[in-house]
Amino acid sequence: MPKDLKQQKKQLTEQQKLKALTRAERRRLRRSTPKYKSLHASRERIRVEAFNKAFQQIRELLPQKYNEEIKKTKKMSKIETLKSAIEYLRYLEFMLI
Repeated sequence: MPKDLKQQKKQLTEQQKLKALTRAERRRLRRSTPKYKSLHASRERIRVEAFNKAFQQIRELLPQKYNEEIKKTKKMSKIETLKSAIEYLRYLEFMLI
């Protein structure tokens, strides 16, 4: 049997094996490649940086009164930022009533 024919049969059987896999199994195989992992990590890094930037903008917009319980040397945590923002928004809502 010629070498090319053997390679074609081998490729065909590999393709058949891939087709036999479930969608989830194919997805798992695709996601396990180094290229996919690298792209995923860089996308996740960009997402986290945007998330942190948004929290920093909220911290900067809050009046100093809502940052008093946190030392100036220490950055407010995300949960502290959200709680302070909620408290400030409630205060503003009360002032409008």
